[in-house]
Amino acid sequence: MTALDRRDFGIALAAMTVVVLSSNILVQYPFEAWGLQDYFTWGAFTYPFAFLVTELANRRFGPKGARRVVYVGFVLAVVLSVVLATPRIAIASGTAFLTAQLLDISIFSRLRDRAWWLPPFASSTISAAVDTMLFFSIAFYCGALPGTDHTISGILSAFGIPDECVALPWVTLAIADYGVKLTLSVISIIPYGAMLRFMRPLTIQRRTA
Repeated sequence: MTALDRRDFGIALAAMTVVVLSSNILVQYPFEAWGLQDYFTWGAFTYPFAFLVTELANRRFGPKGARRVVYVGFVLAVVLSVVLATPRIAIASGTAFLTAQLLDISIFSRLRDRAWWLPPFASSTISAAVDTMLFFSIAFYCGALPGTDHTISGILSAFGIPDECVALPWVTLAIADYGVKLTLSVISIIPYGAMLRFMRPLTIQRRTA
């Protein structure tokens, strides 16, 4: 990488870390305006931008470089979230983030040569559904796991991780959260398209998956 490539990679990494960390904190606070506290958290409005960062990194650096952004951002965000959020939120976020972002990269790469708007829209739409399902079920499900007598809190406690489940209406939150992600996926196509005009490919671009 040239100095310019390293600079851009650092910007992508910083953006990913800020988006995920702020979302992990804000997801603990219901959005109470207009009586919507049972449907949204503040994190619903910040986390979808993680997909925009991943897709721009994929376009700029290729899938290999985008995975580096995801892996390093994952480690930094989870470590900071353990301190600034809760261990359970950090685990839920880390599991959902890594699974969904790698899926996003894979789908985007397969569609890279199609119409410019299709890769970011299709990849974020599908991966956001996976992300939402994993995050909210792990973070806020307080009952026994299906077919067992064990709860997530009990399992964490067995590994020495203290946990007190926050009993939020996670199903309705998840549905509403996904709706926000879909909306922002459409809206983010505009800045994505605008930023493509100023992006150049990696100096030595490897597009291998």
